Amino acid sequence: MSLARWASDLGPTNPIILRIVANGSRRARHLWIRSGFLALLMVALLFGMVGQSASLRDLAQRGAQAFTVLSFVEITLICVLTPLFMAGAIAQESNPRTWEILLTTPLNRVQIVVGNLMGRLFFVIALLVGALPLMMATQLFGGVPPTAVWGSFLISACTALAVGSVAVALSITRSAGKRSVVVFYSTVVVYLFATWATDGAMRVPVSAGSIAETTTVLTPVNPFLALESLLLPSSYAPPAGEERGWLARQWMEHPARTYCVLTTLLSAALGVSAAFAVRALGTRTVSTPWWRKLLQPATAEGREAMTVGSNPISWRESQLRGTSMAAMVGRWGFVIAGVAGGVVLPVLHRTGALGTGGFRTALQAVVAAETVVILLTALNMSATAVSREREDGSLDIILTTPIQPGPYLSGKLRGLIRFLAPMLLVPTATLTAAAIYVVGRGFGVPGGVDVSVTPGTTAVTIPAMLPEGAFEYPLVMLAFTAFAVMVGLQWSIKSKGTIGSAVGAVFATGTVALVLGLCGMAGGQSIPWIGSLMNALMPINLVAAIVTPEAVAPRTVEDGLAVHRIALVIGSGAAAAAGAATVWAMHASMKKTFMFTVRKLAGTN
Repeated sequence: MSLARWASDLGPTNPIILRIVANGSRRARHLWIRSGFLALLMVALLFGMVGQSASLRDLAQRGAQAFTVLSFVEITLICVLTPLFMAGAIAQESNPRTWEILLTTPLNRVQIVVGNLMGRLFFVIALLVGALPLMMATQLFGGVPPTAVWGSFLISACTALAVGSVAVALSITRSAGKRSVVVFYSTVVVYLFATWATDGAMRVPVSAGSIAETTTVLTPVNPFLALESLLLPSSYAPPAGEERGWLARQWMEHPARTYCVLTTLLSAALGVSAAFAVRALGTRTVSTPWWRKLLQPATAEGREAMTVGSNPISWRESQLRGTSMAAMVGRWGFVIAGVAGGVVLPVLHRTGALGTGGFRTALQAVVAAETVVILLTALNMSATAVSREREDGSLDIILTTPIQPGPYLSGKLRGLIRFLAPMLLVPTATLTAAAIYVVGRGFGVPGGVDVSVTPGTTAVTIPAMLPEGAFEYPLVMLAFTAFAVMVGLQWSIKSKGTIGSAVGAVFATGTVALVLGLCGMAGGQSIPWIGSLMNALMPINLVAAIVTPEAVAPRTVEDGLAVHRIALVIGSGAAAAAGAATVWAMHASMKKTFMFTVRKLAGTN
């Protein structure tokens, strides 16, 4: 009985699981997330099954294609939603006061760790179980084996388990939980982009003249690559004709199975390490970091006064943000790594380590990853700009000063953009280095830097990237970053806490980006010229239109690359103007309602 009770306390009767599930199930936000998740999957299935032919063979083929699309959409949503559900584990449970209470309960260390993990992971698993009937319904059309359905389900579940385990480990080993939420989110995004891009550069054809490519050593460590090897074995297959050991054979020939095993072992290892570290939280004491002792002066006497400028809010946001060692290392490490990566890509192509196709894939992936990280950082900082001051009480002090809502909000915007300026220069520098390399014709590289593509029925020769994109991208990126900052400020003003404002801002901006991105993709495939213009409205779409125009706007490129280039110039200018107008309108609206909203939430945190 004691063993059964111990096992039950790990799961059904664990008080932490019961608390998290009971509280979360009553939240309207969770209901909307579950409904939106299933609605997006239904829309993806509907579009995947649309077709004119009614033969059984074509119906089975469309069913298989619809299931493939559905699986990739599902795992994308899981990668997006799991960090949101686990944000509470990082922020709330990393609060030292929460841990002090937990450590005084009869719960042992294993029950505490498992309760935090499974309580929040319950909502993600519920999403997967709710979508399982929809996935199995595709078998009615034929072409979808049961192994594919369950394999896709297991890859998504293991992905959620791994992300959840990392989140719980962070909540135990880090004290600055609220600041690490978006750092955690950004790390997940960068990891997925980096492994995908590197895998694309390492792929080689299975055999001479074959369109199928071989799996790589990175295939079992990325959920999208593992899913691709499972669902598209004819185009992504293991290399044949090589003698391998057992481990190498499992790694290269069964990447989906290996991925599930690796993520399970990683989750177990993180859980064990977290269980051993959880009791040490009660012995932590507050101390000044060694690097602060080294950098700060011994006394305040003789220190020169800092120049604040005309707007103290702008100065405060740009100068006093990110003063911790982790924040400084993360910010400037991103800048150094990004600039180095932008220089390395042309060098790799020049030395022959990367082909032209691999150079284009790597360039697009690197700039897209840098764009996502910058936007997530902007959302995190802006979404906590006001709610953080409400939580620590400094907002009440600021409101007693003569500063008005207009200068306060504009100061927040200007200060955050100034703080993000070094990071905003990174993707621009990457594109600029590539543009100089393309304009210089590769500086004598064998084979040149042009590539022959066939967007329709006619082969077209285009450069590896459009050099003018180095001037178009900063306009669109700056406009969209300013828009993201204003969205974050809006949520920060009307939210009680930093977690609610951060999650709301990410969801709202992500929805806008998804709609604009999908509209741009659809327009680029079907509407000549206008489709190219629409792709200039979003930074990531613009990067794709600059590097791989034949994939983004095939009909426009087939009619003439000059038309596509002119459309991008016009579209980037229109995007900058529209972004500036939107930011101005949001600022005017927020200025009118600022005092009412702030006073309404006064005294809450």
